[in-house]
Order: sequence, then structure tokens, then C-alpha cells
Amino acid sequence: MIKVGINGYGTIGKRVAEAVTLQDDMKIVGIVKTKPTYELRGALDANFPIFASTKSKIPFFEKYGVKVSGTTEDLVADADIIIDCTPGKLGVNNMDMYKSAGTKAIWQGGEKHAPIGISFNSLTNYSESFNQDFVRVVSCNTTGLSRTLYPVLQEYGIDNVQAVMVRRSGDPKDSNRGPINSIEPVLGVPSHHGPDVQTVISNLNIQTMAVKVPTTIMHVHCIIAELEKEPNVEKIIKLWEETPRVDLIDGYLKNEDSKVSNLPGTAEIMELARDSLYTRGDLNQIAVWRDGVHAFGNKLYYYQAIHQESDVVPENIDAIRAMCGLEEDNMKSIMKTNASLGIN
Repeated sequence: MIKVGINGYGTIGKRVAEAVTLQDDMKIVGIVKTKPTYELRGALDANFPIFASTKSKIPFFEKYGVKVSGTTEDLVADADIIIDCTPGKLGVNNMDMYKSAGTKAIWQGGEKHAPIGISFNSLTNYSESFNQDFVRVVSCNTTGLSRTLYPVLQEYGIDNVQAVMVRRSGDPKDSNRGPINSIEPVLGVPSHHGPDVQTVISNLNIQTMAVKVPTTIMHVHCIIAELEKEPNVEKIIKLWEETPRVDLIDGYLKNEDSKVSNLPGTAEIMELARDSLYTRGDLNQIAVWRDGVHAFGNKLYYYQAIHQESDVVPENIDAIRAMCGLEEDNMKSIMKTNASLGIN
């Protein structure tokens, strides 16, 4: 049983912790927080040991009745592997602490690839992380692009991909980053997403752009892929239907000569996730609009939606298995994780 510690119990950390509790080959031995805020509720209800980020923070926790089991260093010393979900660009500063303790660590997509050296996607490059000490799970957008482009690359070959990321402005709980009264393009090209995809699919030629819009619930990708062979839309859809963690959805339903609105946008997709009784109303899968898939000559056009708070959660579970040598076969790990999380 692999002992897992969570350093940073926020949007991703709390979701990964809950996912770990559903596995039969790993367990949570503690979580780290910087302050005793409301986000601790889930950890307290689950009886996770609570660790303060530093010794000086312990009295703050005790003042509000939170029993503290130690500091970050104590948890790192006890765990086999740490999932570092601290704020982006800060987590890599913990590397020396993990090295000194001889503890494996997984970072999230907010960190750069270079300092860590290995980036992870369950479908595309699982084996590169087998028995490794330090790995980075790529971001929500990179995960989404990789899941749908990789099977197309394998089946058809890809000459070039051009993709636009239509990004949410903040997460639902981010009152300081909520909906902006603006549409903000990322003026540098490529946006970081294209180079990031290449850390897990090295032979993919991809250029990306991004724009931030006033919503909090999902990202949308608009993708044009120029393939080596002329694509058949029905076969592409079937390929994605057979790809784990990809869901085909219908934006509109045909009713004789008319169309009926079904899942035309991200609001309806998230409502479906809530109605499907997924934990927290999350959607670990990438939603691809079936009626938005088109082909003209060798070019494939499609749209997909990414739930930024949760699509990387199963990736973290698979990364633990790979790094700790629990399972060599990526598909076996993916299926095991999917079954535990109720992913169809």
C-alpha cells in the first residue's frame, strides 16, 4: 500500500486526495495546509492527518481547534510519494526537500517542464514515468489536447495542428479572479499549451493560441488538425468513443426537419455532470461535440470542452502507479482508476 501525502489541499489537491481513498493500492497519510480555512472540511470529515506548512503556523491551526500532526517536513518523511498541489511556480521550490527525504513527488501543470524533466499523460507516455522519482502531470488543457489528438495521430498521422484555447477566467470559488468584463487574448504565439503538449507527444507539430473569457466553469478548444490521410468523420468519432476519458456529446438533437437544443454549451455539460452524480459535479472526461466534428480534405475540425478542476485527477492516480512501479501497463492502470472513480 503506497503512502501518499498531499502538499496543498486546494482545487486539485482535495480532489486527488479523495480519489486516492477510492484505490486499493494506495492511501492518504496526510495533507498540508497553510491555514485552517473552510477547505479543511473534507480532510477533517475523511479523518486525514493535518500538517501545517511550517512550525510557526501550528498555533494558528490550534487556535481554531484543528489538531496538527506535524509540519510539511514530517509528512514528506513519512510518505512514499507527495502530490505537490501548491500554487503554480512555487511547488518546484520543494524539490530539494523531497530529494533530501528520498521521497518521490508529482507536480501539477502550473510548473514548468524543464526543472522536473518528465511530464506525464496516462495515454501518451505512461512508461516514461515508470519507477521515476519526479514527474509533472501536465495541465488541464494539455491533458485535453493529448487525449483526443493522440489516437488520431496513431491512426491517421498528423502533419500539423492549430488550436485555440478559449479559457475560463477563474475557477468558481475564485472571488478575486471571477468573471472579467473583458475578452483577453494571449498575445504571444504559440501559447504555452502547444509546447506543453510536445512534452508528452514529442513528435506532434502543434501551434496554439489562447483567449480568456468571462466564465468560470470550463475551457473550450477549437481544433484544426491536418492529417496525413483523409479522415472519415464516422471513423474518427468511433475512435474517440473507444478512447478512455473521452465522451462524445450531442449539442443538438435532430427532430425531423428541426434541431432540438441538447448540450450546446458548457453550462449544460456541467449540469449533466451534476445530474450524473459525479463527485462534486466534476467531469474527469473530455467532452467532444459529436455534431461539431467535420472533415474537409485532409483537415479535421472539432470542438471539445475541458473541466479545468478535475480532468487531471485520474492522471495523478495513474502517475502514482507508474512512479511506484505498481503497474507497467498504462491501459490496466487507466481502467482500474476509471472503475474506481465511476468514469464510463
